[in-house]
Amino acid sequence: MQTALAVFLAAAAVEAAQDHSERPRAREVGLVIGRLPTGPHNAITDVDGVMVGHSTVWRGDSVRTGVTAVVPRAGNLFEDRVPAAISVGNGFGKLVGITQVNELGELETPVLLTGTLSVFRAADALLDTLLSIPANAEVRSMNPVVGETNDGYLSDIRLRPVGPDHVREALRTAVSGPVAEGSVGAGTGTRALGWKGGIGTASRLVPLPDGLRATVGVLVQTNYGGPLTINGVAVGDSLARRAADAGADEGQTESRRGDRDGSVMIVIATDVPLAHRELTRLADRAFLGIARTGSWMSHGSGDYAIAFSVGLGGAVRSGGVLSRLFAAVVEATEEAVVNSLFAATTVTGHQGRTVRALPLEPVLEILENAGALRARRN
Repeated sequence: MQTALAVFLAAAAVEAAQDHSERPRAREVGLVIGRLPTGPHNAITDVDGVMVGHSTVWRGDSVRTGVTAVVPRAGNLFEDRVPAAISVGNGFGKLVGITQVNELGELETPVLLTGTLSVFRAADALLDTLLSIPANAEVRSMNPVVGETNDGYLSDIRLRPVGPDHVREALRTAVSGPVAEGSVGAGTGTRALGWKGGIGTASRLVPLPDGLRATVGVLVQTNYGGPLTINGVAVGDSLARRAADAGADEGQTESRRGDRDGSVMIVIATDVPLAHRELTRLADRAFLGIARTGSWMSHGSGDYAIAFSVGLGGAVRSGGVLSRLFAAVVEATEEAVVNSLFAATTVTGHQGRTVRALPLEPVLEILENAGALRARRN
């Protein structure tokens, strides 16, 4: 008789064959995080108008990096800005544009994510691209927003390989709908919680008064440490014990626990009209989702959340509505991290270093034994 785990894995294999994906997302194997329903793509692009694009930079044996672009809406964002806020969990990072966003409460460029030492070249290329738009011919000041995590373990970060063509590719390929996850774009060379990290995304639908529904979407670039926890289960510790029982060396066992510094970038979108203050509060809550996955935001981490609203009308300040949005962003952030790990593939890069993909079969076995898998799908 087949176990629930075997059924989930078989169904995931069929779905993976259909969409040409080698690794399933969390919900495709019965892993349901939180209580709220997801949007149709379970992605940040479920927020109307939001688009995501990637450029993966994979060169020789030592360059494993890239660019991911989050575009709040089509058109010239400099002329049609969106309310925004940036929250700092731990500020060991290089986030270009943060002070103006928080001073004026708005976003006037797409958000780019990349590797640490490429952040300044990416910002310069973003400026070049946007200043070349005819409508911006007289612009004398523009605030590019570019975040980063350090992918220097797998990529020769000192080469600063990201250039204008990569930035333009990420912007040009930005589309709505499903989002590529894992070892792609800005997630190509990252590692998280003891395993290969990357890009992940998720969304939540939030009930509002009068039968309306709002959407909150999250995209993450995961590159941080901590003992991997999934749906409340100490998966990292269980995998470390298995490694020790199998005779793995102490270093490998420690790696499986994820005991290292690192960073995370979180981009949050919503269609609820929120002002800067409310977006700051929304962004603050995203770190609760990160904590649920095992992070303690170590000394050496750069942890940032960028939130923006594409909603029209007067800003919502209702405490009841805001509380529901807070719950949504926590759930979506947690699931986006898990999706980044589930989708990421093993990568070998700089100096022959390898970071392995999260082994899904033992992880799902651990989760099933803990009662953390459900047959329900969204």
